Amino acid sequence: MVGLTIVAFGTSSPELVVSVEAALSNQGDISVGNVVGSNIFNIAVILGITALVCPIPVHRQVIKIDAPVALGVALLLVLLLLNQTLSRLEGVLLFSGIVAYTWMSVILARREPPPASADEENILAVNTSRHWCVDIALILVGLAILVAGSRLLVENSVALAVSFGISEAVIGLTIVAAGTSMPELATSLVAAFRKQPDIAIGNIVGSNIFNVLGILGVASIVSPIEAPGISTLDYGVMILFTVLLIPLLYTGRMLHRVEGAVLLALYFGYLFLLWPD
Repeated sequence: MVGLTIVAFGTSSPELVVSVEAALSNQGDISVGNVVGSNIFNIAVILGITALVCPIPVHRQVIKIDAPVALGVALLLVLLLLNQTLSRLEGVLLFSGIVAYTWMSVILARREPPPASADEENILAVNTSRHWCVDIALILVGLAILVAGSRLLVENSVALAVSFGISEAVIGLTIVAAGTSMPELATSLVAAFRKQPDIAIGNIVGSNIFNVLGILGVASIVSPIEAPGISTLDYGVMILFTVLLIPLLYTGRMLHRVEGAVLLALYFGYLFLLWPD
């Protein structure tokens, strides 16, 4: 639950800042491209690199519930963007979805049995500070640094790309998406090294769900979004990676190094088709 909600939503805060600012600036291609590109990057690159570093065991709930939810959310986004716009009403629909998903995650987490061994209890104790106020303070400081750093990265990346004549859609799908996804990469790698696979996988699946429902929901409520530059190829690749994720996670309930390498290779193939000559 922590990986799918708290960690996932926190590491997606840069995407939220960027997409809302882009919507307010009438840069709909960057707003939507940031989310579509981040969802592709999260699965293909972050899970790919994490699996190469350390094969990741997968929780049954992620396979049976959360990964299918991520696919359904991606399909819903494509359906809503058939007219290349997201209205405030559609934003309310999306945001209602993230509220319902969070509630569902909490209910399912409460049904989990308590730690089965003293070792697991000791792990929990080690990863918990002495006071909850310290945890909240560190979370807030960390999020503030993430948002500030992401804004600097994105603003300068966009300025550099524009100087080379690259479209806003391509900027959003690649440079902005990769830049705002760095917190997910760091979190998943740290979780893999610390043998916390539920957070490593949950962070990515939860972030993809939050990106669509939470980020585009809030952004389109703040200002209706038009995104004519995001193509069928981009939506198709997002759906393809989300579909591919389910059988990859299902095989032995483990994401192996070979599967991670395949995800990375497919992403570079997408970049080859997307990036201008």
